[in-house]
Amino acid sequence: MKTMINGLGMLALATATMLTVSCKDADKNEAPVPMVNEMHQETITDSDDLTLNGSQNANLEAVLKDYFNLKDALVADDNTKAKDLGMTLTKSLGSFFASSYTDSQQSELKDIIFRAKEHAEHIGKSDIKHQREHFKMLSKDLTDLVAITGTNMKLYEQFCPMYDGGSAWLSMNEEVRNPYYGTSMLTCGKVQRVIN
Repeated sequence: MKTMINGLGMLALATATMLTVSCKDADKNEAPVPMVNEMHQETITDSDDLTLNGSQNANLEAVLKDYFNLKDALVADDNTKAKDLGMTLTKSLGSFFASSYTDSQQSELKDIIFRAKEHAEHIGKSDIKHQREHFKMLSKDLTDLVAITGTNMKLYEQFCPMYDGGSAWLSMNEEVRNPYYGTSMLTCGKVQRVIN
């Protein structure tokens, strides 16, 4: 029995050590894998150029701008700003028009937009812990959105192995700024793929 308890204690210690080291040593030398039609990070102003290809909806620009600004508020641990930006993103998602896409793409986009709006609304009304939970699902929705619409922008899908079993988000910059842990683990994560 004592051997079993010692063995479990060693296993717990090894697991804790691996989790602690995983963000510090996470594939620093591994090059990101290029991938077409996906997205990610950084604050965007109205003057920033989000060049979209001709088949894309012009309203995608507003959605991406609001998503990146929301991500940055979470990176800065700014609950109040994230609430405001969640509501702003809800409005820009509501203005997204999918009429220039095929019928099957329109159906997929409608479902994605519906889910993304729900997550953005929750972010607009929640504490920062709950905002981050919804941001994880929102990030997946926006990655799916960009996979359908495409973009000429170079975006980075970044990944944190520590948050909720592993969580991704999108960024415009290669440098990792973690929205799930903010200032407590700012650089935890890696670029897992490049979009475009």
